[in-house]
Amino acid sequence: MMNSEKNRKPHRTYEFWFFQGLGWLLFFYLLYAQVVSAFSYDLGVSMGTQEPAEMISEVGVAFWKGFAVSDLFYVPLLGIGLLGQLRTPVQSKIIFAAALGITIYWPMVSLVAVHAARHADGWNLQGEFAYWVVLPLIALWGIWGMWRLHRDYS
Repeated sequence: MMNSEKNRKPHRTYEFWFFQGLGWLLFFYLLYAQVVSAFSYDLGVSMGTQEPAEMISEVGVAFWKGFAVSDLFYVPLLGIGLLGQLRTPVQSKIIFAAALGITIYWPMVSLVAVHAARHADGWNLQGEFAYWVVLPLIALWGIWGMWRLHRDYS
């Protein structure tokens, strides 16, 4: 395979830019909602991006803190992958595929946890419906991205 073929750019269609736009929205949302909370969960609660212990119990707080801290690694991967998709070096495809895999994984874990905790002592999550709308959309975006990578580079 020739070098130019390995580094070919995907077609810059409306679909490409729509995908990129949604990706950057997710990136900046995660910076605001998760990365801040990794440094101060209480600040996330006061900003309204995290649930207080009174609503989800101390175990729920520990669970969401775990995701916030993990996002300190995931969010940069996502940003590097999105930038790489614009530039298309070979290495960025691997990084982007890893970020997209995580993008599919974490919403599903969160949904299962929300469902499993529904009747647990101390769990009184308000606005659970929003989780069931937003998280599947995020996972679908990740699946779409994996499909795009496969289609554009195979």
